[in-house]
Amino acid sequence: MAATDLVLAMTGASGAPYGVRLLEVLLRAGRTVHLTISPAAVEVLQLELDRTVRLDQFDAADLLGDRAPGPGNLVYHHHRDFRAGIASGSFLTGGMVVCPCSSGTAAAIAHGLSENLIHRAADVHLKERRKLVLVPRETPLGLVQLRNLTACAEAGAVVLPASPAFYTRPKSVSHMIDFVVGRVCDQLGVEHHLFERWGE
Repeated sequence: MAATDLVLAMTGASGAPYGVRLLEVLLRAGRTVHLTISPAAVEVLQLELDRTVRLDQFDAADLLGDRAPGPGNLVYHHHRDFRAGIASGSFLTGGMVVCPCSSGTAAAIAHGLSENLIHRAADVHLKERRKLVLVPRETPLGLVQLRNLTACAEAGAVVLPASPAFYTRPKSVSHMIDFVVGRVCDQLGVEHHLFERWGE
């Protein structure tokens, strides 16, 4: 356990490639990543990346494919395991990101429901005043979603929509994914070279 450990939660919003790429980048940066995945995220992973992830018999290869996980350390936690360290404020981390973040997850975080480990870990990061980054991809946003995201921001979360930039002149979808992932890494204090910054 160290204050440089990071928590990554993947939930059931479209945008699974963002979450998987973020995991790759964090592991390649040598970070210990505590990963938890919702059942809805499993369905999205199958739909968008054709990857079958088993929550009860998790295998990192099912999620990352044939890509080497990097020098970091991946620690998986079942979304129902409230005994996991990340469910407690005494477990030190360097921050948490929910990527992608579904509207339902944002609502649960906004109202402190803690119905699963993802909600509870996010609640812990807010109450301990640690970095919490939410990456929603829903569009358009209705009043309910806007109010929930506002409540999260007011509680201390960073709302970072999955909005790629075009001033970087992206040449592929992967370049657009890397821009969003890089912006998340900026919030978490993880060094990267995923895109050319404005002014460089």
